[in-house]
Amino acid sequence: MAASHPYRLYLAPGPLGAFFLGISSGFPLTLLLATMSYWLSKIGIDKKTIGFAFALGTPYTLKFLWAPLIDGIALPGLARWVGQRRAWLWVVQALLAGALVELGASDPAHHIGRFALWGVAVAFLAATQDIVIDAYRIETLSDEELAQGTATNQVGYRTGNLLAGAGTIWLASAEGAGLGWASAYAISAVLVLPGAAASLWLGPGRRTAVREGFTARAFADFLRHNVANPFAEFFRRPGAWLILLFVMTYMLGPAVGQNMLSPMVVHQGFSDTDYIAINKLVGFWCLVAGSLMAGALIARFGMARLLFTGLIVMAGANLLFAAVATGHSVTLLTLAVGVENLFAAISLTVFATYLAGLANVAFTATQYALLSSAAAVGRTFATTPSGYAASALGFPAFYVFCAGLAIPGLIFLWLMQRAGFVAESARQPEAEAQSGSSPLSRSTSPAR
Repeated sequence: MAASHPYRLYLAPGPLGAFFLGISSGFPLTLLLATMSYWLSKIGIDKKTIGFAFALGTPYTLKFLWAPLIDGIALPGLARWVGQRRAWLWVVQALLAGALVELGASDPAHHIGRFALWGVAVAFLAATQDIVIDAYRIETLSDEELAQGTATNQVGYRTGNLLAGAGTIWLASAEGAGLGWASAYAISAVLVLPGAAASLWLGPGRRTAVREGFTARAFADFLRHNVANPFAEFFRRPGAWLILLFVMTYMLGPAVGQNMLSPMVVHQGFSDTDYIAINKLVGFWCLVAGSLMAGALIARFGMARLLFTGLIVMAGANLLFAAVATGHSVTLLTLAVGVENLFAAISLTVFATYLAGLANVAFTATQYALLSSAAAVGRTFATTPSGYAASALGFPAFYVFCAGLAIPGLIFLWLMQRAGFVAESARQPEAEAQSGSSPLSRSTSPAR
C-alpha cells in the first residue's frame, strides 16, 4: 500500500496521531516567539529588548540535558497504568497549560521580571513536552510511515503555530475579539489537548520499561544506559560533528529573519488584519502545501537536492523581505511570506525526517533531543541579538544580512553530501542499515 498509494498513509492512525501531536508541540514556541514579539511591539517595548527576549527559548537548546530522565524514568504509578510516554506527556501538558495562563497574566509593560520568570517556565515545560512528543512520534511511526508521519506532524506543528499566532492575536486584538492578552493566552493553553487526545489511540509507545526507584546499582545502570550510551553511540558514528554543525546552521538565516518579522510589520505600518491575513493565513496554507508535498518530493528528488534548493529559495525570500522593509506593499509582503513558508515547510519536513532517521530508537528521546537542541542553538543564541542587528543596520540591510546567513548551512550540507552523510530517502538500503555504516540507521538495539 505504501509504495502504490503513499498519500493514503497520511490518514493512517500513526500519521494522523502525529498531526495532533504536532499541534500541541507547535503552539507554545509561537506564543513565546512570534506572538510574544508582536505583543511586546504593540505595547511599545523596543526592538533590542524584544531581541533579547528570545533568549527565553534557551531551554530548547538545553533539553538534551534532561532528556535521559524522560527516556529512563517512569512517573510512579501513572506509568504502569498508561505507559511511560503518555504519563510524562499528560503531566507536562497540565503544568504547561497552567504556566501559559500565568504568562498571559504577567503584564510585561509593568512587570517584566514576572513576565521573564513565567516565560522561562513555559519554555522549560514546552521543551520537555517536545522531548516526549518527538520520542513518542518516532516510536509509534513505522518505517514506511516515517516520511508521511513527519509531514503530517509538520502540518500539525504549523496548525499549532497558526492558532497560537493568528488565533491568539485575534483574541487579544481590539480589531478581533478584544479579550486582551491575558484571556487570549489562557484560551490558547487548551491547545495541549489535541496531543493528549492523539495519545489515546496511539498507545503507550515502544518504551515500556518502568524504573520507579533506584538502588546504587540501578542508578549506575541508568547513567550508563540512558546518559552515556546514547551520546557515545551517536558520536562514534562517522561524521557526527559535521552533522551537528549542519544541524546548527541549516535554518539560521530564516530563523534570524523571522524573529524580527513582527517588529518590521508593525514598523512599516501594516495593520493587525494585514498581519493575520498575510503572515498567518497565507503563510499557513503555503506551509501545509509544502509539508504535504515533501514526502513525495523526497521520493522523487532525494533529500540532498531538496535541502539545497529550499535553503537557497529561503535566502531569496529574505531578500524579498528586504524589499518589503523599504515601503508598504501588501502584495510584496504576501509574496515574500508565501515563498518563504512554502519552501520552509518542504525543507523543515525533509530536515525533520533526516533527524528522525538519525535517532537510534533505543535512545529516542535523548538522541533526538540532542539533535533538535543543536538546531535550536542557532535559533536562540544567534537570533537573540537580532534586535541590535536590526537597529544598527535598518530593516532592509538586516534582511540582506539574513540572506547571507544561508552560506554556512550550504557549505556544511555540501561537505555532508560529498561524504555520503545525506540519504536520498527516509529509509536506508537494507545492507547499509544492517552494517551501521550510515548515520541514518534507525537501529533498535542499544549501543554496547
